[in-house]
Amino acid sequence: MSRLQAGGGKITARLHGAKVVFPELAYTYPLKLLSPRIEDDSVAIVYTLSYGGGLVGGDRISLSVDVGPGVKLLLLSQGSTKVFKTRPGTRRAVHHTQSDSPETRQRLHARVSAGGALFLLPDPVTCFASASYAQIQTLELERGASAVLLDWYTSGRRARGEEWAFVRYRSVNEIWVDGVRVARDATLLEGDGQEGVDGLPRRTLGERMGPYACFACVLLCGPEVTKVVRSLDARVESESVLRLREPMRVVWAVSALNGAEGRVLRVAGKETEDVKDWLRDALSGLGDAVGRDAYAKAFV
Repeated sequence: MSRLQAGGGKITARLHGAKVVFPELAYTYPLKLLSPRIEDDSVAIVYTLSYGGGLVGGDRISLSVDVGPGVKLLLLSQGSTKVFKTRPGTRRAVHHTQSDSPETRQRLHARVSAGGALFLLPDPVTCFASASYAQIQTLELERGASAVLLDWYTSGRRARGEEWAFVRYRSVNEIWVDGVRVARDATLLEGDGQEGVDGLPRRTLGERMGPYACFACVLLCGPEVTKVVRSLDARVESESVLRLREPMRVVWAVSALNGAEGRVLRVAGKETEDVKDWLRDALSGLGDAVGRDAYAKAFV
């Protein structure tokens, strides 16, 4: 294996008999990867963590994932991904992994073989005041592979009065199947007030995003997500359009992928816990694919 750059990581998961093994599971500061033992041999979990409780301005994370045939891999995190402008109590120059740019960046590139499945179900990203964050996540699937990609973020540390107080949040997520892009979701949020349109006053990011404090996008693709897709479609059919005086605590929408089996799910909630509870229930069909015990470790 080639030497990893600072913040680099590599996961290679294969079946050895009926058991998942990791020919490669490597990482460098500030990234950390942990894989606990679980009972289901065909399923594995890897937690992506960071030292010091979060990422700081200038940190770079680059993770490569290779999921072999028949492997079902869950990528989880423990607690929200906290993004600091600088690490509390330290000077930014102390951290050799940081560049001159104050932006924190993460990149994930994954390949999933036919019959394999990757379930990316991290906790949300929480950007602290004045932080700048960018991520790109690309999943390349062979025909017959499956994937779930959850990307979600909060308004910040509301208890500290840091609601939508970050400088920038940028996220791009893509799924490719046999070289054809079937899904692309891009988000760009900037903290400065927008210029008014047609004489309207400038609006802050909080005014534009309110009253919601947590937003999520889920990309689902492949045969292992069939049960979840059917459940989401049934929810759509059963929903009624209501006229409400107050915004709902959770709003959501579902759309089809471009030429592939799957869906794009978008959710917004007044509280992070509202979105977490809604997602846990809506995606519960994944428990049939990875086992109920493994699924219970997500959305905790």
